[in-house]
Amino acid sequence: MVRDALPKNQAKEGDSLQREQLSAWFDAVRKIRNPVISAYLQALLLTGARREEMAGLRWEDVDFQWRSLTIRDKVDGTRIIPLTPYLSSLLLTLKRINETPSPKKMKAEDAAPGDWKPSEWVFFSKTAASGRIAEPRIAHNEALQKAGLPHVSLHGLRRSFGTLCEWVEMPSGISAQIMGHKPSALAEKHYRRRPLDLLRKWHDDIEAWILGQAGIEFNPHDKSLKVLAAA
Repeated sequence: MVRDALPKNQAKEGDSLQREQLSAWFDAVRKIRNPVISAYLQALLLTGARREEMAGLRWEDVDFQWRSLTIRDKVDGTRIIPLTPYLSSLLLTLKRINETPSPKKMKAEDAAPGDWKPSEWVFFSKTAASGRIAEPRIAHNEALQKAGLPHVSLHGLRRSFGTLCEWVEMPSGISAQIMGHKPSALAEKHYRRRPLDLLRKWHDDIEAWILGQAGIEFNPHDKSLKVLAAA
């Protein structure tokens, strides 16, 4: 009775990127001066993860060898999703930045010699009290404005991933498993146990398709390619 009396929680209409908007969005987001925020926003779109799931990613959750990410979600506790080639290159760039001590890091007044160590967070922050990314919305909104795009929330990037998956005819159960949606059908709950390599096949396909629509030339076999554009 209470549920029926409350207003329905409707998704915001239009809070999603369209196929023809991908080029402008990526162009603006890749030019964000902070490489951590730039990579974070792209990761949200390319995985469909919830904003806090991605913000809470630690380096121990990233497996570059077997190309996987361990996501801490609100449904099952954790889920393992593929680490796609382009996203992997973004994270490798952040890893190099994180593990390279700068003079400012080494000369911090409150640090004794030899005390410096890299951040445990993938999307680290020098200013946030938690040590990880806290408020990327300002940079995202500025990028949208520069690109001449309508407002899209961070959750709208998750919604965009789910919608764009239909362009490559990805089975709905696979996109739902990658995004961490609770199974909605009996077969999904009890009979589907998709291995990571099956998820990876489809996830690689949607990433390649998105990059193609965005006009981004990316060779996953070119290990020297730098994909974080300079401002």
